[in-house]
Amino acid sequence: MVILGISAFYHDSAAALVRDGVIVSAAQEERFTRKKHDANFPEQAIRFCLEQAGLTLDQVDHIVFFEKPLVKFERLLETYLAFAPRGFMSFKKAIPLWLKEKLFQKKLLTDSLAEMIETKPSKALKSAITKKLLFSEHHQSHAASAFFPSPFEKALVLTMDGVGEWASTSVGIGDGNTLTIQKEIHFPHSLGLLYSAFTYYTGFKVNSGEYKVMGLAPYGEPKYVDTIMNHLIDVKDDGSFRLNMDYFDYATGLTMTNQKFADLFGAPARTGETMLTQREMDLAASVQAVTEEVVRRMVKSLAREYPDIPNLCLAGGVALNCVANGKILKEGYFKNIWIQPAAGDAGGALGAALAAYYQHGKNPRVVKPAQDAMKGSYLGPEFSDDDIETRLSAMGAKCHRFANENDMIDATAHALAEEKAIGWFQGRMEFGPRALGGRSILGDARSPGMQKTLNLKVKYRESFRPFAPSVLREDVGTWFDLNTDSPYMLLVAPVNDNKTKPMTEAEQKLFGIDKLNIPRSDIPAVTHVDYSARIQTVHADTNPKYHALISKFKSLTGCPVIVNTSFNVRGEPIVGTPEDAFRCFMGTELDVLVVGNCVMYKHEQDPALAADYKDAFELD
Repeated sequence: MVILGISAFYHDSAAALVRDGVIVSAAQEERFTRKKHDANFPEQAIRFCLEQAGLTLDQVDHIVFFEKPLVKFERLLETYLAFAPRGFMSFKKAIPLWLKEKLFQKKLLTDSLAEMIETKPSKALKSAITKKLLFSEHHQSHAASAFFPSPFEKALVLTMDGVGEWASTSVGIGDGNTLTIQKEIHFPHSLGLLYSAFTYYTGFKVNSGEYKVMGLAPYGEPKYVDTIMNHLIDVKDDGSFRLNMDYFDYATGLTMTNQKFADLFGAPARTGETMLTQREMDLAASVQAVTEEVVRRMVKSLAREYPDIPNLCLAGGVALNCVANGKILKEGYFKNIWIQPAAGDAGGALGAALAAYYQHGKNPRVVKPAQDAMKGSYLGPEFSDDDIETRLSAMGAKCHRFANENDMIDATAHALAEEKAIGWFQGRMEFGPRALGGRSILGDARSPGMQKTLNLKVKYRESFRPFAPSVLREDVGTWFDLNTDSPYMLLVAPVNDNKTKPMTEAEQKLFGIDKLNIPRSDIPAVTHVDYSARIQTVHADTNPKYHALISKFKSLTGCPVIVNTSFNVRGEPIVGTPEDAFRCFMGTELDVLVVGNCVMYKHEQDPALAADYKDAFELD
């Protein structure tokens, strides 16, 4: 049985293909269109998924959309009625779009899919496609994406995000090939939207800047926790909560927060690109602390309520809050935790396909102990060395093509040891927001200047942003206070005490980048200001080439840890093709580019190409 899953029309459109329960392919549309968080119908992602499987669209048994548009429209209408007459302007803007397009998404999906086969599709073709269409609920898709690929026969599934149709938080029980939702918290009460409100208020973009708030939090003090808990959110002992909607405008308005929210915190929302102050850092620390407390109470309560289920799966946008994840892991409420790497809406495409296969199709599920079904999340396109060389030569690149992989790895590891900034493009592209050693920028974690270099000269982004370490799985416990797998970079843990360097009182009083530039461990490029790190454990079985590179670096330096950040610049999606990689290489101050077995050094390239490609990036 072949099932195609689709998520689209909100943000991060994606497609995923499952054949007989095996995840064959998955990718976000943004990687093909080069439009960050592309929400359009994911035609190119669908074409890739089909091509990877060697199939045509007519060979697909079911096509599953990740949510139910009619139920979502019901929520929209009921919300506007509940808050009326507030929100009329928002209603006036939203309703025409729904009546024109979103309310008829079944027809839109059918037409878009049919046009992939025929320029002017016949009624018979459209009818055939319509018969294959299924619709999953939003949180069912998220939960399915977390449970069915997990290494657990039975698990609790906690989904937290902004909102789906109605649910913003849900708890399900997965058992074999079944998944049942047990309880929900409904819109407008949403932990994800509370976090997004502070994302907006601190001057970052909603639905993309939340991770910046998380990265900013360690610079601040949680001075506003009581204000948030006393005025904005009522949290019960079991983690259930309600928001005070007097302070928010997202239910019916055009902004996340309102004047009453601004009055509560004593200033209007920060506008983008203005100087960050200690106030924004304190706000970030405060909402992060509240989020962690809500999640902690919820997970603790679930562990008490279901003592016979030792496994927990997480999905939804809040599950990308790796700081909160690390803390609930440390608390030990559950024996095992597994987090879907594409936890946001893109992962809903995969979840929808899996839900259809197991729940609609009632097919048996085979679980491999201690091994998930995500294949390291390396589910996107890949390129042969011949194809790579042809593509790069056509762009004017001067390449060294190594005869074998070992020589390429040796050259790359030596460049890392020399503190070069390296673009690393290998194997299949990752599915989800994290670069995991397939489309990564790499650096020497031991270098005190690497963090600043990558932020300001390569990524062109805010200087406060931390970088993540990739560490050999067998060495993680030696360097970090973590003794479990973290293959998807979704857990934060402290650097071990014997690797840290305490800051002086004067250093602790420094602000912003000055504080960050003080080396506080043997791996300063990946140690955040609170001595934590967002860890990726690298496994020889899921990414042997990346594992071999870090192993070679370790043999040269004694250190099994390197910097890993996504291969892109600010405002651009992660690179998807060798051409994308070369443009980014030439448009930034990367020193070396490694694509397959082809290695390029910046000093050997035509300088005119650097000027051309720098103009190609539209930084926001």
